[in-house]
Amino acid sequence: MTIKNTLKQYQQRVDAYLDQTVLKDSIEPRLQETMRYALFNGGKRVRPILVYMVNQMLGGKLEDADAPAAAIECVHSYSLVHDDLPAMDDDDLRRGKPTCHIAFDEATAILAGDALQCFGFELLTQDESQPARNLKMVKVLAHASGDSGMVVGQAFDLANVGKSLTLEQLQAMHAHKTGALLNAAVDLGALSSGCNDSDTFSQLRRYGDAIGLAFQVKDDILDIEGDTETIGKPQGSDVEQDKPTYPALLGMDGAKEKLRQLHQEAVAAVQPFGDTAQPLVELADFIVNRDH
Repeated sequence: MTIKNTLKQYQQRVDAYLDQTVLKDSIEPRLQETMRYALFNGGKRVRPILVYMVNQMLGGKLEDADAPAAAIECVHSYSLVHDDLPAMDDDDLRRGKPTCHIAFDEATAILAGDALQCFGFELLTQDESQPARNLKMVKVLAHASGDSGMVVGQAFDLANVGKSLTLEQLQAMHAHKTGALLNAAVDLGALSSGCNDSDTFSQLRRYGDAIGLAFQVKDDILDIEGDTETIGKPQGSDVEQDKPTYPALLGMDGAKEKLRQLHQEAVAAVQPFGDTAQPLVELADFIVNRDH
């Protein structure tokens, strides 16, 4: 099976699970509509795919990965809704479509993001037969999402618009803002498989660290070299907002060399797992070679 087919299979699986679980009766249907708009707007589903891939590499059952895969996508989707708000990045487009606060309104977008975040954690606790595993998953996702992970990365990003950063500061920012949730996906996949081996977690986190930074470096490159229609947001928006990026700090050639190094680190991290890790290698290839 090609990587494109594998990605499509896992995308369809998590979409079907989300479609089934997020739909419920509500006294305010417009909130549900906005949540679904945020969830089903053409996302690549990289984080759920990671959950599934790691689960399968470690011999787990796909059905045990459904809830954590959907949960991390809910948290990721909420973060994008809030990231696009006027008080944050003030973006009008997300994946080629009007952002939530443009398609609906600002208050509804905020509330939909809030609801998606809560729903993600609700999903992690649905299987009451595995309370110890559920607790570990909740801890992993909460730690990666909040003031030790994604949110502090976003706060640091906003606080440093227009400022000069060192390479170490830039990497630390993205390790939190982007990398934390990608590493959480790796951990959730391992936990869903029943893995309790600390060495396995350490090795997989090396992979998660590398692809997390690689994902952001590639985004920074695409912001300059991509086009609005393909990347799904205004081309050059990072430059226009004077945000710290890898090309701004290293130059375009330096950023591309950094991307190559991170790709090599990711591949090396999963080599000990042998042929079973081939999907993770192909996912790393996809991340560094994508056009959006």
